[in-house]
Amino acid sequence: MTIKVVNNVFLFIIALPIVAISIGCYPVLKKEAQQPEEALRQIRFFSPEFSDDMDPGSLALAVRRGMEYLDRLSPETVFHYGPDGFTSKQVRESHEAFLSLLSQGLAPDDLGIEIRRRFRVYRASGRSGDRRVLFTGYYEPVYDASLAPDEVFKYPLYRQPDDLLKIDLSLFNEKFKEENITARIEGNKVVPYYSRRLIEEESVLAGKGLEVAWLKDPLDVAFLHIQGSGRLRLRDGNELLVHYRASNGRRYRSIGRYMIEKGFVKREEISMQVMRKYLTENPEVLDDVLNYNPSYVFFQQVESGPSGSLGVLLTPGRSIALDSRVFPKGALGFIVCQKPYLNEHGEIVGWTKFSRFVVNQDTGGAIKGAGRADIFFGRGPYAELTAGHLRHQGELYILIKKP
Repeated sequence: MTIKVVNNVFLFIIALPIVAISIGCYPVLKKEAQQPEEALRQIRFFSPEFSDDMDPGSLALAVRRGMEYLDRLSPETVFHYGPDGFTSKQVRESHEAFLSLLSQGLAPDDLGIEIRRRFRVYRASGRSGDRRVLFTGYYEPVYDASLAPDEVFKYPLYRQPDDLLKIDLSLFNEKFKEENITARIEGNKVVPYYSRRLIEEESVLAGKGLEVAWLKDPLDVAFLHIQGSGRLRLRDGNELLVHYRASNGRRYRSIGRYMIEKGFVKREEISMQVMRKYLTENPEVLDDVLNYNPSYVFFQQVESGPSGSLGVLLTPGRSIALDSRVFPKGALGFIVCQKPYLNEHGEIVGWTKFSRFVVNQDTGGAIKGAGRADIFFGRGPYAELTAGHLRHQGELYILIKKP
């Protein structure tokens, strides 16, 4: 997750209804792609205009960080770009070729010409019956915290407990390949790990020395679970970086959907900021809402971050999270989506189209299938505002140098 990780902002949000359309000469999908072969299709005649709204330096940095991941792999490791397979050596060579193009300082039109000449371009198959991808965002929050509890700081972040077990089911039967469960031992039985309610309300982990730090607002804890990574601002002015380590294995249930069903918020107004405001002003429903979701995240302290699931530092605006089951890790991408523009008071007054190159460097529990993508926006007010409100349709492309 990894930043994100298992959870992210989309876990708070309900996907908007999608109008099914057919784009170009592609057939309409009957169901969303669940295999790599179905997730990407090479395009040959209708590639996008490769304009980029950010600085080339941040792009080069993101690509180099992605190469750090590739360097840890066997050169023969295979990545699936739709129906085509490429080795990690080929992917790395592709990144080097792209960096070489960037270093030439080409005009956008000339860069686009070179990319179309030298690179294969694949488009994500998108959501069911659609060629579009639903984009959301995540960011690195900063919260006040303490290394010791008191009357102000009394809501803990926990590190991974020793009794939390991750069991590889494929060891018992090949039909469970790549399937795992998270559990604990109770007597002579294997049982699901404690739910959020048991951890938060019944304090089943309290007093075991698992606390990383204490926060002053339970919503800060919940939102940090969603983001999967963050900075804790301590009383002495130092900062503590915390990062996703594990989860309790319970399936996430959307508290955003729950709040809509309860009439607490309107579907068309749902955002992270709206939800926080309502729950702050109505504390009597806070526990009911948060405990509706049984999933729980455990953290670890790290020296640098935030990092994604590939173990490399994320680059704001350039790193994205995709479903690692269907998209190639570390791949160079290109997105077309919407971003907000703000007034002088820092309020969103509209949305405008943008496009940019990105790198697939993360994943997340809510990022499933070929029709979902999550953009990392870094930290600060704009990052938080954008991550909290972004849920727009867009286009996702994956690029690799032609053999």
